[in-house]
Amino acid sequence: MLCESCKERDATVHLTQVVDGAIKKLHLCEECATKSGFDAQSPLSITDILLGMGIQKSKEASDSERRCPRCHMRRTDFKKTGRFGCAHCYETFAEELPPLLKAMHRSDHHTGKIPRKEGARAQVTAELAALQKRMDKAIATENFEEAAMLRDQINDCRKRLEAAEADQTP
Repeated sequence: MLCESCKERDATVHLTQVVDGAIKKLHLCEECATKSGFDAQSPLSITDILLGMGIQKSKEASDSERRCPRCHMRRTDFKKTGRFGCAHCYETFAEELPPLLKAMHRSDHHTGKIPRKEGARAQVTAELAALQKRMDKAIATENFEEAAMLRDQINDCRKRLEAAEADQTP
């Protein structure tokens, strides 16, 4: 297979990216891959790939990059290890975390695991909180018809919660 960039040499670097279910493949020779900024010789971790570690940076860029004021960890240090140096790093690199977490976990919030016995109650409790929030918003916008409908749903939800808690009692 020939390199898709120069169309002269054999492709030895094969990159595959899946974005919203669509697969994109790129086949490059080592020289064109290096010109594009990919270091084919260094091993990459999944964190490196998600954060774009395969792209080399200039010395000037790494010297001027953001650092944690407490532990002095740089963005590149985080990319190499996949771990922060201290709790303050979360604040320092906060704007870079949401896309990374969404890419890694396919969601922007943690759902976790729920024990079977607690599952029904936890689900109803979450639904109740969401309905209450929607009702508060409906009241604030003076959409009283929707608020009344949501109130009825909240009452039903509370009854289900009571039933789930009754089932939990030994």
